[in-house]
Amino acid sequence: MNKIVLGAKFALSYFTLLPIRFDKSDDLSHPRVLKSMLLSFPFVGVLLAVLTIVVFAALEPLGWLGAIIAAVLYMVLYGFIHTEAVIDIADAVHAAHSGKDAYEIIKDPTVGAMGVLYGMSFTLLKVAALSSLLMHHLFLPFIAIALISRLSLLVLIRTYEFRSSFVTQLHANLRTAPLVLLIALCAGIGFYLLSWLFLVLFAAGVLTALFLSYAAKKSLGFINGDVLGMSLEGVELVLIITALLTCR
Repeated sequence: MNKIVLGAKFALSYFTLLPIRFDKSDDLSHPRVLKSMLLSFPFVGVLLAVLTIVVFAALEPLGWLGAIIAAVLYMVLYGFIHTEAVIDIADAVHAAHSGKDAYEIIKDPTVGAMGVLYGMSFTLLKVAALSSLLMHHLFLPFIAIALISRLSLLVLIRTYEFRSSFVTQLHANLRTAPLVLLIALCAGIGFYLLSWLFLVLFAAGVLTALFLSYAAKKSLGFINGDVLGMSLEGVELVLIITALLTCR
């Protein structure tokens, strides 16, 4: 039980800015801890979505400003860790087209012009789309999107081999059976709350994640953690737009 709790805390500390403390004796590399971390990851998205909705509810009298603040807060809560990946992938893809080593570019801490442009463009779209979702009070779809985007990453982690020691370690500790059970549980709850919309969003999310990761691998020649982050951001944007088109 301690390993399960420790894994959930690890997921919160790694994928959010929420203050989580560990003891010096905690072994975060233990296989059961990593397995628990991965299986907890989708529910981290649910927590962040709920916190965002609470903030929006408090700021709703401000209209669009309240929605924009809440939308930005959602990205702040996960430390822009996935958004940063969009910038890195954009730089690496354009570097690969120029014949440069994409892996060296993606590991370079500096940001190129294309990364800045793509990063700014994506952030504007994400904030606008999420603000619109909140303004239309599509709270359950938002929670479902935050869950599905992270479930889709687990599918990618289980599917691919990675050029990253940490993600390779995660891949080795994510078994098919627990992942299928987790997806079935989430699908059952999601269908009960949102009916067919959850299934549409889930199918669209997984297909988008697979398409984006395949396109990135084809351009870069490898997949690493940045490809996962970029895929998550792409999935969320596509699903937010899908929810707006479907539910309005």
